[in-house]
Amino acid sequence: MALYVLAMAVDVRIPDAQSLKDKRSVVRSILDGARRRFGAATAETGDQDVHQRSELGFVVAAASAGHATEMVDTIERFVWSFPEIEVVASERHWMEVER
Repeated sequence: MALYVLAMAVDVRIPDAQSLKDKRSVVRSILDGARRRFGAATAETGDQDVHQRSELGFVVAAASAGHATEMVDTIERFVWSFPEIEVVASERHWMEVER
């Protein structure tokens, strides 16, 4: 039996953020929404002190690689749905654990 863990880092730009408070409001809504709707582990993983940029991290675990991919695809579409951000880049990293 295997456990598949897929992590995704998304680099975003928040052009209308005039302060860290503005940025954190947008970031919080994305991270909390992904956590609530999809059960993903989420965090702001980079650019915490830059008010118009952020790196967001999402991690899912599943019994199959296909299910993990579907979950992360859905989370990525969710992130893209926020009109207040621009996605600059995203990358995925796999970890497979054999038991």
